[in-house]
Amino acid sequence: MEHPLLQTYGPLEGWHILLIVGGLSIGFFVYQVQKAMRLVMLGAPDDRFDSWIWRVREFLEGWLGQKKVLRDRFVGTMHVLMFWGFLMLASDMFDLATANAFSDHILPELLNGPWNGMVELGYTMAFVGCVPALIRRVVFSPEKLKGESQLEGNVILLLILFITVTSFVVESAHEPSGFWEPVGYWVAGMSLANSTVVVAYWVHILSICMFFVLIPLSKHMHLVMAVPNVFFHDAGPVGKMRPLAVGDDGMAVPLEDLDMDTFGVSSYTDYTWRQLVDGWSCTSCARCQDVCPAYASGKGLNPMQVIHDVRDYANEHAPILLAGKQPGETMMQRITDEAVWACTTCNACVDVCPLYIEHVPKLTDLRRNAVMDTMEYPDQLNVAFDNLDSASNPYGFGAHERADWAADLDVKVGEPAEYIYFVGCAASFDERNQKVARSTISLLKKAGLDVGILGMQEGCSGDPARRAGNEYLFQMLAETNMMTFQELGVKRIVASCPHCFHTLGKEYADYGGDELEVFHHSEILAKLQVEGKLPYFNEVATKKERSITYHDPCYLGRIGGIIEEPRSVISGVDVETENHGQDSFCCGAGGAQMWMEEDADKRVNVIRAKELSETGCDTVAVGCPFCSIMVKDGLDAVGADMDVKDVAELLWEQMQKRDAEIHGGTPFPVTVK
Repeated sequence: MEHPLLQTYGPLEGWHILLIVGGLSIGFFVYQVQKAMRLVMLGAPDDRFDSWIWRVREFLEGWLGQKKVLRDRFVGTMHVLMFWGFLMLASDMFDLATANAFSDHILPELLNGPWNGMVELGYTMAFVGCVPALIRRVVFSPEKLKGESQLEGNVILLLILFITVTSFVVESAHEPSGFWEPVGYWVAGMSLANSTVVVAYWVHILSICMFFVLIPLSKHMHLVMAVPNVFFHDAGPVGKMRPLAVGDDGMAVPLEDLDMDTFGVSSYTDYTWRQLVDGWSCTSCARCQDVCPAYASGKGLNPMQVIHDVRDYANEHAPILLAGKQPGETMMQRITDEAVWACTTCNACVDVCPLYIEHVPKLTDLRRNAVMDTMEYPDQLNVAFDNLDSASNPYGFGAHERADWAADLDVKVGEPAEYIYFVGCAASFDERNQKVARSTISLLKKAGLDVGILGMQEGCSGDPARRAGNEYLFQMLAETNMMTFQELGVKRIVASCPHCFHTLGKEYADYGGDELEVFHHSEILAKLQVEGKLPYFNEVATKKERSITYHDPCYLGRIGGIIEEPRSVISGVDVETENHGQDSFCCGAGGAQMWMEEDADKRVNVIRAKELSETGCDTVAVGCPFCSIMVKDGLDAVGADMDVKDVAELLWEQMQKRDAEIHGGTPFPVTVK
């Protein structure tokens, strides 16, 4: 039969219809995409043109390989089938728009069969992925997918279904190969009427044109924006915050040289262009929502909605923004202060996002503006800020008390040493966590390390101030600590607090600390065990006295990448929680939440405590002082009789108990009197 494109329909020939319909849809698509790109490029500069080899590799794995999409095996597989299917079938446009002239006259005959086979495989994969996805959305629709997003998704899936089914009908009229095009060959065996093929062709074309129209008007704009979003995602360390200003040398501008009219983000154009791309890249899959501790506890933060807010703000105020003016509505008003201050900065949303959307910086940048510009932030933070400013710790204790916990441990204080144990504020002043510090120092000395502490010369790493938005206070603390490090020649630091571990190891590089080697105490302890300088837990455990599970701190596991080492220190765990390792659930202390009152239907630490209690173990091992406090409080709230101990405590206590049993003596005390 004559190709439908070459037939005449009343006063119009087929190719006339194609030019009109296709031209209008593609023209609309191009107009909307360029409008979105203009709105994106209103953002502030952002140098994302470094690390090209790394970016290409990450792009191939993240976009083409769909690495993060496949973390959800069932849903991810459906999406991957449609994604790869469309990549393969896209070349079919050459035939659809030329009445098969491309395959018949342009493509070498040798490649005709493999090319047609690739096209059919693409349509088949898209069909196989589309059908269960449509059934899931219509019949078993998860609550998180209901609403506007559900309608958009259903329409798009129906269009994909029409495109794939009609392709096989159109293909059947072109003498398909039984080897290369088995589905088309099978359909050809049905001897369909020519009119059916003609109708199928135009349904196919109209579905594609409708697809082009809907893409920029829906979440499916991610089909366009995912490419720059994945390629230009942050190449720096996970969870690292940027300085207020960076000099020509790539280092943070010192406080005395800072000259800034505004801080953080107030208006839409204060966000960088890469931060704005996020808004059009979101697929509304709600994976970030699923893992957000603030959302799970009933607070006003939904990380997916934050991204939608950025995009919706731009679209609603597009005429004003594109005219170079600023709308009256601020970004804080759009996103809401409730959402901004609920974030624990645990980075679970960023980690799980299949398109590398960066949720957390959008919130912390708003916090910076609220604290340093508008002065509109939670009153509870004033106590922590004042204490950090006056005493260099959020508790408000005097610096002369920092080393009291180590008075009887014969450890260097304020002297050069190969390793400096950065105790942190919690382990310095909180009685419960002083036991962790004593255990850590005791283990390091037992292994023969030259280790010391800074004593009253140690100041807060600045993490609470920075995550709360007080960047000025953070930088003051960072610069003071760096002066101390330089005076004492500090090169290697051990920290038992993951927040100190992260801040010192990843963020102090911007303040002159790029040569510092920072270790979490579990890393050093595990290394010393491998070297035979410390025993493994099961070597000193004379009998099985407790069953142990482990809580992964966010800033240690997901953000810091330290997952196996703490487990190694205690020779593994008996039962893992449902959410563990990189997928661990937050304790609720991060993002300066430790210093704010939690007002919600459910407390984050209570949610985590229930997960831990369900393991049936009698001990929770931790590797973070804040997690220790929050988990213990949560367990008490749910009535779970479980001990909470740091991995260093567990190992040291067991070593002391073994020695006491051998020598008939009394273990060295690790408790603080």
